Amino acid sequence: MNNQQSLNAKIADRSALIGVIGLGYVGLPLIRVFHEARFPCMGFDIDPDKIARLRAGTSYLRHLGDDFLAAMNTSGRFEATDDLSRLDEPDAILICVPTPLTPGNEPDLSYVSRTAERVSGSLRPGQIVVLESTTYPGTTRDLVLPILARSGLVCGRDFFLAFSPEREDPGRRDMTTQQIPKLVGGVDPQSGQLAHALYASAFDRVVPVSSAEIAESAKLLENIFRAVNIAMVNEMKVVLSALGIDPWEVIDAAATKPFGFMPFYPGPGLGGHCIPIDPFYLAWRAGQVGEQTRLIETAGHINHAMPGYVVGRLRQALSDRGVQIAGASVLVLGLAYKPDIDDVRESPSVELIHLLRQAGANVDYNDPLAPETHPMRRHDLRLRSVDLNEQSLARYDCVLVATAHSCYDWQMIADHARLIVDTRNALRGVSGPRNHIVLA
Repeated sequence: MNNQQSLNAKIADRSALIGVIGLGYVGLPLIRVFHEARFPCMGFDIDPDKIARLRAGTSYLRHLGDDFLAAMNTSGRFEATDDLSRLDEPDAILICVPTPLTPGNEPDLSYVSRTAERVSGSLRPGQIVVLESTTYPGTTRDLVLPILARSGLVCGRDFFLAFSPEREDPGRRDMTTQQIPKLVGGVDPQSGQLAHALYASAFDRVVPVSSAEIAESAKLLENIFRAVNIAMVNEMKVVLSALGIDPWEVIDAAATKPFGFMPFYPGPGLGGHCIPIDPFYLAWRAGQVGEQTRLIETAGHINHAMPGYVVGRLRQALSDRGVQIAGASVLVLGLAYKPDIDDVRESPSVELIHLLRQAGANVDYNDPLAPETHPMRRHDLRLRSVDLNEQSLARYDCVLVATAHSCYDWQMIADHARLIVDTRNALRGVSGPRNHIVLA
């Protein structure tokens, strides 16, 4: 029995040990899916605090809850470790590490390359490696494969390599990770077949494509589609607001057309790990082959400019009321990048706080799901969420709505804030006078 047949047999009888590297917003839900499919699983992460919390049965991702960890820890089929020297143990290694941007908006694949080097150091015959991190087309074949080949093993014969993009949407309740169709593309037919068999044993639907590059490109297309459309409505928001027209009402009106239109909504900027970043990944890759992505790059710049636009609108709203932004007290509502989750990755709220501080404002924030900030790649705000009540609201010169959590009492906020700059149209349904609410 060759390595492909042996691994196929392990997948079929669910004895294949699944190893997931990177236990964050992608890796932890992924390992839960394989565990629920009755596979033995190992979770790898270099953060010892994550490992300790997993072993204690405490989830650090609020939207996932703790119940699944209790089930995993008592099953005897799950182990969390920060010991990467044990990467020779899993039969399948799924890589879920960050792929951020450099300060110059170029791909930073250092996490991927370092992880591939660790895998290569212990790679053995009969293992399959799958990259799930969002990246530009060619990364799996041109970056990861040569690193793994340093082991002396041959891809497609001794080990196998594929790409399967993560499609997580933290906080979504109408569809689980298991139900989201899984794209898989191998660097060779043998790898593609094994990757398909692996994911088909745990996910409701798996969509095989002809290569890793197709899967990599499809992931970029999904996210860039959203980024470009959001940029369009953000740009239209700026124009319509200057004309005194409510952009949200315009979108609602256009959405009554039953075909040829899909509503997207403006905001203070883009958040999450993928949509603010992916346009620049494709733009960089395009430059490597002498092409340009003018529309996509422009969309990225429009979205990145939104926090500055919002601060400008806030500055003007304060000035109209005789208050200078320098020295003004501002409360930002919502640190997470979207409602009802605790995910603050690339959140526009963080940039808004930074820009407001630069302008001389005294800034606090409230977010019941993100009680304190932590050091990020570009910012370390060193703030804790403040209380939100009638008395505290009245103390601020301006309340900036950045994230429309469903737990907020918008009527109470409207009744007691002196001035509200609303970037999410969250106060649309409040009663009473609205002359102190500015849409931005």
